[in-house]
Amino acid sequence: MLSEFSLIERFFARRARSGSPPGEAAKVSRAALGIGDDCALIVPPAGQQLAISTDMLVEGRHFFADVDPHALGHKALAVNLSDLAAMGAAPHAFTLALALPAADEQWLAAFSDGLFALAERFDCELIGGDTTSGPLNICITVFGDVPGGAALRRDAARPGDDIWVSGTLGDARAGLGLLRGEWDVDDEAAAAQLKCALERPEPRVALGLALRGVARAALDISDGLAGDLAHILKRSHARAVVDADAVPVSDALAALPAPVRRTCALAGGDDYELCFTASAEARATIAAIGERERVRLTRIGTIEPIADASARAPSIAWHDRSGAPLPLTLQGFDHFHAD
Repeated sequence: MLSEFSLIERFFARRARSGSPPGEAAKVSRAALGIGDDCALIVPPAGQQLAISTDMLVEGRHFFADVDPHALGHKALAVNLSDLAAMGAAPHAFTLALALPAADEQWLAAFSDGLFALAERFDCELIGGDTTSGPLNICITVFGDVPGGAALRRDAARPGDDIWVSGTLGDARAGLGLLRGEWDVDDEAAAAQLKCALERPEPRVALGLALRGVARAALDISDGLAGDLAHILKRSHARAVVDADAVPVSDALAALPAPVRRTCALAGGDDYELCFTASAEARATIAAIGERERVRLTRIGTIEPIADASARAPSIAWHDRSGAPLPLTLQGFDHFHAD
């Protein structure tokens, strides 16, 4: 039977020390001191600031009990790397705190494989953490590097800025609805795409790095466009006008009924795409970044000043392709009020 320390050594520490898939030469550690002591020691390169973010995934709230553990390992790290991408930070290292109902070797092997496959892609080193017995809970803290003063922040949007999003939105929420039985998707390939979007998000790290010095404000879309864009607006003391019909969706989502499609794309969570603002003069540069990084980038609206600080107008004014206003009341995901 696995003990706490044999579990750590077998499934995490050994792989973390090598920094490479089995059979490949070990990489040089980027941490001054990694796994094996009371604390890890990391030193950012000269002229860099340390970007730090923590995300927790809880069974029953963020994932189903029967989820593929390989996909869960991938997603647990991906959602943290997405936060670094939103700040324009390069991944450096991470810690893992893991509560397990049982030390299931087969589950641990798949989970750690999914985790390290993504970590190795982004040269992000596991440098410590903790394990305990309890309801399944995964908490990762990630560390990244960003040049001083270059981080993309939520409070930097300016009136006249364009609002952009990467990729397509809504697939993850549609995949959740599919697994919950809220709707059916007859096309097997489309159903698989929606489920994959939910379980295996792709962090836009390269895009975040490319947007440094180009974008003004940015964040990743984890709780839905309506809720997350509102964070930028609140921090930047601004409002937005958004063309709901311009928000990009996949062919799989486009096949669903219009009300479902709109709700998923505008208010669905777990997309982990980037939403950012930039001056209108940056449009050609952004288009070139999208081509170079092979990421779809779509302009969906504009930032406007708040004319009257005492006004109660919504922070986001939605309209359709013709410019007609849409009476939409949309909110992002809330961990304490979600169904």
